[in-house]
Amino acid sequence: MHTSNARDAASATRGEPEQRGTAARQPLIEAWAQARARAARSEHSAHRTATTRNIVLKLHQDSSGALNTVTGYGADYVEVNLERHEGSIIVFPDSPVVPWPVNAFDALTPELFEMLLALDPEVVLFGSGERLRFPHPRITAALAAHRIGVDAMDLKAACRTYNILMAEGRRVAAALLIER
Repeated sequence: MHTSNARDAASATRGEPEQRGTAARQPLIEAWAQARARAARSEHSAHRTATTRNIVLKLHQDSSGALNTVTGYGADYVEVNLERHEGSIIVFPDSPVVPWPVNAFDALTPELFEMLLALDPEVVLFGSGERLRFPHPRITAALAAHRIGVDAMDLKAACRTYNILMAEGRRVAAALLIER
């Protein structure tokens, strides 16, 4: 009798049913077996879901010809809708590309940024040329007074960011400095 109690205690601590027992214990053994089987199926199902889950993401370029899109850029030019511009420009999604009368970072004035107010943009991306430079806050004060954000970045980053924001439908203006 003592041996049977020790075996029962050992089985209980391992979470296993008693191998030898009476018919009264049979429902407990079956319930235990069913619970283990459900747990195993649940673990397998969770693993299978996590490993076989496919996410389909389709990216494509919006080919709307009605919006100005930067299609190329280099150290001394920017292409908008495949038209090459070799001087500084202002680009807005649904307005003609406008020459920006500045050819050097040191020549920036508040009046040059005030020109952008007529377009009523949400944000202005200032492409500062080959390297990142920040205009003095007094130069962009008119935009700040109208709660228009100004983000300075190098020319290439400004072109890429403009395309992304324009594709999202944002009212973005790009003031792109091409130094001569």
